[in-house]
Amino acid sequence: MASVTEHDALNELKAEIVRRGWKFKTLADRIGVTNRHLSEVLNGRARLTQRLGQQIHEATEIPMSAIPLESTMKILVCDAIADDGVDILRRGGADVDVKTGMTPEELKKTVNGYDALVVRSQTKITADVFGAAEHLQVVGRAGVGVDNIDVEAATEKGVVVVNAPTGNTTSAAEHAIALMFSLSRHIPEAQASLKSGKWERGKFLGLEVRGKTLGIIGLGQVGSEVARRARGLEMNVLAYDPFVAEERARVLGVDLVQMDQLLADSDFITVHTTLSEGTKKLIGEQELQKMKPTARIINTARGGIIDEAALVKAIEENRIAGAAIDVFEEEPITEHPLFGLDRVVVTPHLGASTAEAQERVAIDVAEQVLAVLGGEPARWAVNAPLIDPEAYTHIAPYLPVAQKVASLAVQLNEGQLGEIEVDYAGDIAQHDLTPLKAAIIGGLLNQISEEHVNVVNAEIIAERRGLQLKQVTSPSHELYANLVTVRLGSGDQQTAVSGTIAHDGAHIVSIDGYWVDVPPSEGYVLLCENEDRPGMIGTVGTLMGEFGVNISYMNVGRHEKSGVALMVLALDDPLTAEQLDSVRAVEGIQAARLAQL
Repeated sequence: MASVTEHDALNELKAEIVRRGWKFKTLADRIGVTNRHLSEVLNGRARLTQRLGQQIHEATEIPMSAIPLESTMKILVCDAIADDGVDILRRGGADVDVKTGMTPEELKKTVNGYDALVVRSQTKITADVFGAAEHLQVVGRAGVGVDNIDVEAATEKGVVVVNAPTGNTTSAAEHAIALMFSLSRHIPEAQASLKSGKWERGKFLGLEVRGKTLGIIGLGQVGSEVARRARGLEMNVLAYDPFVAEERARVLGVDLVQMDQLLADSDFITVHTTLSEGTKKLIGEQELQKMKPTARIINTARGGIIDEAALVKAIEENRIAGAAIDVFEEEPITEHPLFGLDRVVVTPHLGASTAEAQERVAIDVAEQVLAVLGGEPARWAVNAPLIDPEAYTHIAPYLPVAQKVASLAVQLNEGQLGEIEVDYAGDIAQHDLTPLKAAIIGGLLNQISEEHVNVVNAEIIAERRGLQLKQVTSPSHELYANLVTVRLGSGDQQTAVSGTIAHDGAHIVSIDGYWVDVPPSEGYVLLCENEDRPGMIGTVGTLMGEFGVNISYMNVGRHEKSGVALMVLALDDPLTAEQLDSVRAVEGIQAARLAQL
């Protein structure tokens, strides 16, 4: 924090800015920083760097001698990163200390006084660390995952967390292709045989990949790069990713198909989706049974997406031809049933382990750390963006509404994620909708996205996935002061969900044209379209009792008496596929869908 003398100097600087006819927001816009950051600098809560002081001088013509510059930015690098990243930080005017291998207690004692921390995956930045760091403004993760950073604590502390999700894309894609060749040509086994003194050419008969079909599960950054390389190898490429637009797939030369078709038709299958509740054990016993006996599967994404026990069984029973695994449910690991199987290639999480990838992530994170310290937006900010305080007052309450509406809509959507229309009605439509748009994109992708979506990177991520949002604004709504609606698809396949704010938080108030009221809650929601007649609610409720699933809330929407109604049940626990089929089999139930709140 600034001293008393520094506060006096900052107060004089603020007075001089006003005397020269400047409004602080106008000055922030002129010099390219947020109004919030400028306010924190002028109130002594953030450092007035040489760079920012120079920008204030050039805009206002206040002499540099009257601008009380803080000392040099201090950055602590806690894990080894490529020298290029450290060099960028130093060239940016920072005082950089590299101290690796610190214990948690040593880090807590060291961190105070630093403006930024840079880590890889080894050092854990906990709530205690944030509590001990008075000047900390940004934590940079030289890599993708931020599991070692308490992002919630960072947000509460006002610290921006940035990562480098694109730096290892090429390396991960190339590793997947390398593993595919290792499987197709038996390279590890052939090497081991020859090095043991054997010459066994006939034992290792391989196959060409040209003309074969590669199935890609997850057509995000890495999946797209794999697709490009596979097309160059003259392979046929299928992909399963309900969150990618058809046009995006066509550009890549990829056929979008359903999961069952991909499993049945592919000679090689490679996994490139993130690990979440929705993708945990995505490839299990049933999915492996749908594969060709000559097919091979590759995972360089995340451990846990493939059910490892089911994979071992499938290979032991010769139901698939082989597997190449780079990631595991538990890491590090030196003993595993897969390690003892022929036709299995394993590597110790090497997807991003190239000199080029490590250099790129170091450079990406260093540039972002300097940007944040200079009051500029980071390209890959992980946590909540800095929103102008005036806009925040109006928009902030609707951020959870936007995300909840989008998340529910995409789960209920039964077709390919295509046309997306967002309707803002009411007073909120008069403000900058960028934060709400970011929240909607985040809601659409939160089950599968490798990136953390916010106002800084929402447009980039949407463009990469081929998502095109049409935004419509209305000054008012007939029923609600403010309403956010997300529509996916068109015609009979359209899904529409609307939400607003009530006294206790975000409420879902309309689903596919039925007016309902789903209050803030966690868990799951069961939606049943049914004949509007006596006994329907009781029948479904009785089923839930038989399943041992508690109903926390129930609501019904309908257009007319004795027509079709929408029954909404909030559940504490999910239903199994068999239980959901039992609901659908109830006489009078026309459709039943389950989504996570």
